[in-house]
Amino acid sequence: MTFTPFHDMTDEEYAAIGFKSGLEIHQQLLTSKKLFCRCPAGRYSEEYNAEILRHMRPTLSELGEYDGTALMEFKTRKEIIYLIHRDTVCTYEMDDTPPFELNADALDIALEVGLLYGCSMVDEIHIARKQYLDGSIPTGFQRTTIVGVNGSIPYGTRRIGIVQLGLEEDACREVSDLGHRRTYLTDRLGMPLIETVTAPDMRAPHEVAEVAQLLRKLVRSTGKVRTGPGAARQDVNVSVAGGTRIEIKGVPRIPDIPLLTYHEAMRQVQLLRLRDELSRRGITKESFRSKTEDVTKLLRRTRYKPIEDAIAGNMQVYGVALQGFRDLLRWQTQTDTFFSREISDRVRVVACLTTLPNIIHSDSPSETLASSEWQVLRRTLGATEEDTLVLVWGTQQDVKTGASEVVIRAREATIGIPSETRQALRDGTNGFERILPGPDRMYPDTDLPPLQISAGRLSRISTRVPQPVWEREAWYRSLHIPEDCVSPLSISPYADLFAKAVKGWGLPPTAVAVILIQLPKRVRRSMTRPVPIPAEQMQQLLVAYKDGVLTREAVLPALRTMAEGTAFSRDDIPDRCSDDELEAVISACTERLAAERIRHSGKTAAILTGEVMRTVRGRRAGAEVAARVTVSLQEARS
Repeated sequence: MTFTPFHDMTDEEYAAIGFKSGLEIHQQLLTSKKLFCRCPAGRYSEEYNAEILRHMRPTLSELGEYDGTALMEFKTRKEIIYLIHRDTVCTYEMDDTPPFELNADALDIALEVGLLYGCSMVDEIHIARKQYLDGSIPTGFQRTTIVGVNGSIPYGTRRIGIVQLGLEEDACREVSDLGHRRTYLTDRLGMPLIETVTAPDMRAPHEVAEVAQLLRKLVRSTGKVRTGPGAARQDVNVSVAGGTRIEIKGVPRIPDIPLLTYHEAMRQVQLLRLRDELSRRGITKESFRSKTEDVTKLLRRTRYKPIEDAIAGNMQVYGVALQGFRDLLRWQTQTDTFFSREISDRVRVVACLTTLPNIIHSDSPSETLASSEWQVLRRTLGATEEDTLVLVWGTQQDVKTGASEVVIRAREATIGIPSETRQALRDGTNGFERILPGPDRMYPDTDLPPLQISAGRLSRISTRVPQPVWEREAWYRSLHIPEDCVSPLSISPYADLFAKAVKGWGLPPTAVAVILIQLPKRVRRSMTRPVPIPAEQMQQLLVAYKDGVLTREAVLPALRTMAEGTAFSRDDIPDRCSDDELEAVISACTERLAAERIRHSGKTAAILTGEVMRTVRGRRAGAEVAARVTVSLQEARS
């Protein structure tokens, strides 16, 4: 069965399938140190001084139970390699020493964001351990805490709930994941993150992206979060009626969210239809049947290259017969994607059979083995024409795990939608990453005591909470500044400076917005590595402009100099062109144009103004020059 293409879907169709989505947004904080140690934050480098090898194993929860995700990761038997740099990693990150006290600056920023969301703030911080056995954190767990709950933000005519705001440490950067070896860079490990968790209040994919943009703008308006590639990552939760919460992990770009959430919704709808089709065939969780056998000897003469090479490399081939599954591995789940990929993904992730293809099946027989080979396999496995055969190959232990995962994922199809964390793919579809973690992964951290949040601390922080971006943008539009300045200015570190210049100094709003937003953008486009201009420096420039010392035409060159790393100084501003000097320049330009016999009816003033500005630009305002040129021409005619 097919489904409506992405660009043809309507909000009414999403409502009909019960689409719901929420966000978990991770944003790095702009601190000088990491969260639980005193290593510098924000120093990224591909270089490293040493390698550390680790093997991960699960631990029991406080109730004596193992988390399903941890058990799945343990099944993969991964070797974890950490590439460490002496300048950015200490013994805390490598789990050799206890944590330092929580970074106070990071906590203050988190509290400020919580107040911005209108959260109910906790009065005591409790650190918990969140288990991660994928190796992304050498300790096997992430230290995390909740700072606020039950907030909300406006979206259209309704409000989006903020379930909680957390503060936690960042994980490693994955370099590679091949076979049983996974490699990480540790340069971002331990950096402070806030995690914003929304309620599942979005009812269509475009709403998810719009809310994500709004949350991004809100936290950026504080001026205390990092920006750039990797500084923010979104996890998107999606469900449909009759389905379950599926988490799409690590979405790097907000514009990717609509297509990703559409595909996940359609995948869930199709998997529910697949469950119903299995039920119609009499296949339920209780009646599900399969058979697995080693079929290596039967395929020693095969011409199918992947299996031929595997057998030549002393690997084994296992066959799995799925009773009653005929044609269901060709059941569409996402665009150009079928149920067979659900099985292939499990084999790839859990059995570490990462070379694709890692399975073949009898629902697409002509693309793989000869028909005679499929018939031999059917007889050996006791399969009928109503059954589907799946072949998987690898080393002895991996192929057993792979065959087991084929059976597990096929049996899960009788239930509907397994709870999973999915990986965002470049084409807008998603693939299996791991089992969705449960509550058993969390337990209290015994290394750090509770930390009380005083009313005085919250009161002090509340005085610096920025005006909400939607209020800023409404004010900007009432001032009629250029529309392309509205959104950037609302999250700019110069937002307070704009308010001061307009309200306090009486400068024209459009001129200030252009100086603060449009001109720096033009400068950055023309430079390879521009240096950010601090708000204090920009204020000095605006003061000079207000005082008439710096002309409008001189602003752009001054900004370019500042973006090169040179601090702004009034001493570097060229002396103002005097009236007498201006008259002399106009006279000289007039004589030159006359000598060159340049006469353009109606354009003489504009041409002359342009020539004069070549000499006096930055030393006299363009409007003043144009007015004086007009007077000069009128006097010449009279």
